[in-house]
Amino acid sequence: MDPIHRGPEEFGHDSDGFAEEAGRRRPSRDPLTPDFGQQTPHQARVVTLVAGDLLLTVNPVDGSEVELCPPGEQPAAPVRRTPAERADRARAAAPPVPPGPPLLQLPLLRREDERERLSRLLARGRSVRLTGPAGSGRTALLDAVAADCAELAPDGVVRLNGHKRTVTDLLYGLFDAVHDAPLHRPDRPLLLEKLRSTGAVVVLDDLEFGGAALDELRDATPECAYLLAATPDVPAPGADSHLEEVFLTGLDRATSIDLLERVVERPLTEEEANWAGDLWFESEGLPLRFVQAGALLRQRDQLRTDPTAYDEYGYLENRPADAPPAPEDAADGDAATPLPSLGEGAAPAALLASRLSGAARDTLRFAVALGGEVPHQAHLPALVGDTHADAALGELAGCGLLSPAGSRYRLAAGVLAQLTAAGYDDDAADRARTAAQHYAWWAGHPSVTPARAAAEADAIVAAMTQLVPGEEAGQTSAAVLLARSAAPAFAAGLHWGAWERALRIGQEAGRLAGEVAEEAYFHHELGVLALCTGNPDRARAELETSISMRGALADKSGAVAGRRALALVEDRTGGPAASVPPLGDETPSGPFEASPPPGVPAALPVSMQRAFDDTAVVPRQEAPPAGKAPERGGPLALLGGARRNLVAAGAGVLLAGVLGTVVTLGLTSSSDPQGDPGASTEQSVTGDDGITDDGTTADEPADGTTPPVRESGSASTSATPGPSDSGSAPAGAVSPSATSSAVETPSSPDAPSSPSATESSGVPSGTTKPTPTKSATASSSPGPSESESGSPSPTETEEEPTPPESPDSASGPSGGLSESPSVL
Repeated sequence: MDPIHRGPEEFGHDSDGFAEEAGRRRPSRDPLTPDFGQQTPHQARVVTLVAGDLLLTVNPVDGSEVELCPPGEQPAAPVRRTPAERADRARAAAPPVPPGPPLLQLPLLRREDERERLSRLLARGRSVRLTGPAGSGRTALLDAVAADCAELAPDGVVRLNGHKRTVTDLLYGLFDAVHDAPLHRPDRPLLLEKLRSTGAVVVLDDLEFGGAALDELRDATPECAYLLAATPDVPAPGADSHLEEVFLTGLDRATSIDLLERVVERPLTEEEANWAGDLWFESEGLPLRFVQAGALLRQRDQLRTDPTAYDEYGYLENRPADAPPAPEDAADGDAATPLPSLGEGAAPAALLASRLSGAARDTLRFAVALGGEVPHQAHLPALVGDTHADAALGELAGCGLLSPAGSRYRLAAGVLAQLTAAGYDDDAADRARTAAQHYAWWAGHPSVTPARAAAEADAIVAAMTQLVPGEEAGQTSAAVLLARSAAPAFAAGLHWGAWERALRIGQEAGRLAGEVAEEAYFHHELGVLALCTGNPDRARAELETSISMRGALADKSGAVAGRRALALVEDRTGGPAASVPPLGDETPSGPFEASPPPGVPAALPVSMQRAFDDTAVVPRQEAPPAGKAPERGGPLALLGGARRNLVAAGAGVLLAGVLGTVVTLGLTSSSDPQGDPGASTEQSVTGDDGITDDGTTADEPADGTTPPVRESGSASTSATPGPSDSGSAPAGAVSPSATSSAVETPSSPDAPSSPSATESSGVPSGTTKPTPTKSATASSSPGPSESESGSPSPTETEEEPTPPESPDSASGPSGGLSESPSVL
């Protein structure tokens, strides 16, 4: 008995019943993927290549890493390709042959003169610019001339296409066509060195620039002869470029009708010939218009004939296989299938597309959605949803709706505008999104080589461009996914022009979609690209942005990769950018009023200045001679030093206490009936040691009460006694104010004040406004005061003297300069 698959005998059923039950079971669903064993996730494709002197590791996960190339990793010098290698590469770079019946090969009609002239000029080493309108047959003429000049130059003929290519792209394309250097992108000096010795005939179609850019291209390759093809709207070359100009015009009437007969493969009827003549006048003889007109006549012939003779399986959808055959007289040209109108002949794209298969029309809709870029035929079955959709490319090419562009196809000139007017862009956004999703899966698949992805770069970039900025939900996210998958493939395939475009579109799409992690990745890749192309400033800006964004997302591995690249940028440029000036180099907005006092260490510079300084600067004042009052408005003394300021502030407070004590004793003496009525406040004046005559200190009066001290908002307070009404006190003497006992006399700021009897150290101190003083003693004259300077000199009351400086001792102003604060 099988322990896992139990037999029918365990349940009492015979084998027949079990077989019947098994036969009635629903068959298992087919697997969605082929059974190749256990499916493993795709490995990230990491490619290492050399760019100049840098070793670049393309990492699709965390971002590319770049470092200096170690000595052992230096690539070999580029070698020239042999003629056989150049031929193989040229065949690989040609547009693919569409599947299905072979296309009709048309001869080059009435272009012998232009062909011979171009070949002759190139043989002389001259460069030629071929200018002609779109559809004039420039590409066919270039093919013929390239075949004639195959043996002229030592490096042969190099075919390039300038569609959406810059000068740098073309220079590296020329280098790759002549030299074999796998996984090596030389820097600018080595590139120019190799191109200076390159001798080839460069056939460049679809040129999109001129002027200085064209001069740069030619100056980099002095040994090359150029055959350039451009439309008249492309900027002209410089005045000193020495380019030969050849203008290509349309065909004449007879040649146009001959070309139309070759396309239809039969002689034209008289009606068709007249119609062709009108078309020649309308189209100015452009060969492309007659190729498309021949396709219209072939379709008309098919409609007039039994379709079963050409389509056994009902391939043509415009006429089903079971439809009745056309009448026998249809071959006579009846009105059932008339000739196209002149307008339809001049713009035949919509009419031609309406008579094609459904797969061909869907291919045209995808091409319109991609801005004219036609996907490779290998992608059409997946995009269209038809396994035979690759044959649609042959239908479109046979009708003249496609034109070759390098190794791919694009819509022919004027076809995009005609299809857009016919409504083929109605679902362009949805089809562009479908193409983006398909290319995102395909470009990121490990089986797809970078070279194949680079060959499809135009269509991939076009899909991203159509989705950014997207108006519908999910479009920008699809563009981000496509750029994330295709950008590493472009980098590894050395198609750095497409790499840069994909990164910039992806960065913008990530910003619009709000995908910060993906946006940081694109910034990192742009920084690495700028570093490898010799732009360190741009590299620093992109890398710093990426590091900050990844730091906010806590992406440690990505931030580490960014810091490594940024360190290499700083190493190659000699250090970080001087975005912030170093400390000590800042220039203040205005001069400081004073410098810090000596001995104090200077503080580090900060962005904000200090609110105030500890040191105030005042002018120095000379002491007036003894007996002469100082003049009003004289300069103040210069006081300096933080310690002296503090001592002077304390002296001011002490002076206020002494004066308060004097006033208190005076009031006490007047209120005592047994006291001496003639006593003055001089009895309580303190000496130099701060002790009064009665043995008490200045801060402790005799009666034990605390004298009131007026406070001020300044650092120290200086009290000024009021002036005497009988005359000025001697200079240098400490004299109380002599006022009547019944009148309140305010102290005047114009009168001289008594200097302090104590020695101070000089600190700028504010002065308080003098307040009224009420005296209780009626004294007609001030009492005697201790003075060592002789008899005092009276001061005239008309003058408004400024207060003198306080002397070092009680000797008055004649004792020298004062170090005490001035009392105003």
